[in-house]
Amino acid sequence: MRFKALLFTLSCLAGNLFAQDRSIETVLNKLNSHKIPYIYSKDLDLGNKTILLDAREWAEYKVSKIPGAVYVGFNSFDINKIKTLIPNNENKIVVYCSIGIRSEQIAARLKRAGYIHVFNLWGGIFEWKNEGKTVVDSSGIPTERVHAYSKNWGVYLKKGVKVYDK
Repeated sequence: MRFKALLFTLSCLAGNLFAQDRSIETVLNKLNSHKIPYIYSKDLDLGNKTILLDAREWAEYKVSKIPGAVYVGFNSFDINKIKTLIPNNENKIVVYCSIGIRSEQIAARLKRAGYIHVFNLWGGIFEWKNEGKTVVDSSGIPTERVHAYSKNWGVYLKKGVKVYDK
């Protein structure tokens, strides 16, 4: 657990360094290992038995999510809960977070646990929203609000209403 927290802290610090670029692609190229294949939102078919997992924290998830997404968290991620939730390791699973860094780490854990068809949503919920796609609130109602995680990471969210923790 401490190692995971350290990795995430380092990625947040790196976010401060890369915020000047304002390019999701640059950040993903520098911070991700690329061992998990990306899937792009234009190629994501939510109705085709794809399981969509949200690897953000609860405060982010409760503001908005991609329709149909299931909360799994990052710091609270539990592979044993996933094995109960998704007993078939051949299901297509797409993991997302804000832009795709935390989701790559969660997707890698899924792969190590034996899941075969695991993808990382390129650009995460930020790129999803930037492309004008719908996000929904905790009641399933479309919203413009997206938790922007922090002011440093929020620069990558170009559309919608940025929400930060109080």
